[in-house]
Amino acid sequence: MRILSALLALPLLCVTAQAQTTSPEPAHKHLTMEQRFEQANVTHDGHLTEEQAKTGYKSIARHFSAIDQDKKGYVTLDDIHAYYKQQHTLHHQAADAHHQPNG
Repeated sequence: MRILSALLALPLLCVTAQAQTTSPEPAHKHLTMEQRFEQANVTHDGHLTEEQAKTGYKSIARHFSAIDQDKKGYVTLDDIHAYYKQQHTLHHQAADAHHQPNG
């Protein structure tokens, strides 16, 4: 009788084990820069203010003053793209200078 009970319980254990090993969905899916900008820009005017960035796009908020080079009080997607392009160029220039022979 014990063997029969154990055999009947086995499928239930397998289902429970399977449910526990299935990984949950990530808390948030990867969003593009444009999607994050649109979510943070609650006024939907294409102008992300520093307050909006602090609430919904923290990585932009950390660099807001550097991105807002014209000191308009807001940044656009074009401003953000230009900033990241500038940072990319500076990073590669620094890496190239580091790898140059010292003459």
